[in-house]
Amino acid sequence: MGIQLIRRKTVKLIIILTSLIIILLILILLLMNGIIWFNNPSKKQFPVRGIDISHFQGDIDWDVLSEQNIDFAFIKATEGSSHVDEKFAFNWENANKTELVTGAYHFFSFESSGKTQAENFIKTVPNISDTLPPVIDIEFYGRFAKSPPESDKIREEIDIFLSALESHYGKKPILYVTHKTYNMYIKGYFKDNPVWIRNVYARPSLSDSRKWTFWQYSDHGKLEGYKGKEKFIDLNVFNGTMDEFFMFVRGN
Repeated sequence: MGIQLIRRKTVKLIIILTSLIIILLILILLLMNGIIWFNNPSKKQFPVRGIDISHFQGDIDWDVLSEQNIDFAFIKATEGSSHVDEKFAFNWENANKTELVTGAYHFFSFESSGKTQAENFIKTVPNISDTLPPVIDIEFYGRFAKSPPESDKIREEIDIFLSALESHYGKKPILYVTHKTYNMYIKGYFKDNPVWIRNVYARPSLSDSRKWTFWQYSDHGKLEGYKGKEKFIDLNVFNGTMDEFFMFVRGN
């Protein structure tokens, strides 16, 4: 009887563990395919929704994309001192034919000066009214993920970049950050610049309690109207009402 009882308990344990592993694998598969997300911000709490895109989304039908419960779109324009996103001109022209509020972003290079990066962005992105402020995307890439550049030097280049963009566009640029880049380069500085924070796992809270303006809550969204290397699209919310959003666009 003792041996049979042990065998029954062992079989039961194996079944339970196998079931848990299967459930875990299914959850991972659903997450990887964008069917479920860690975050799902309330539409009531965050009514203003948007996306950010680059050439990775390929050919975009903006008429189709814009009709899917989104209000704004950030479009990649430039990177470093010389790179221009190959789809920027098309995306900028056609997105601005829709009802979406548009904005352009620059991927910040730790290997170029703030001055030359600002020049690249300014010569690429038109200065037109009723668009979102320009964005500087500050995140670690390549070797800098393990060996981040020294804070004071990068902060100096960011400051030069921000000043040049604000002078040209008349708007306080937005700072797109991860929690790591925020804590290393932004915390305690650039207090008048809006923060766009990436956190695809939970609702963000900045370490110094500073209020964020935009939140990228998922990098596994799926919408209709684009076809490219990347099957997913980044999803974002604005931290406020629709009226506050339009006040931000007009008043920044």
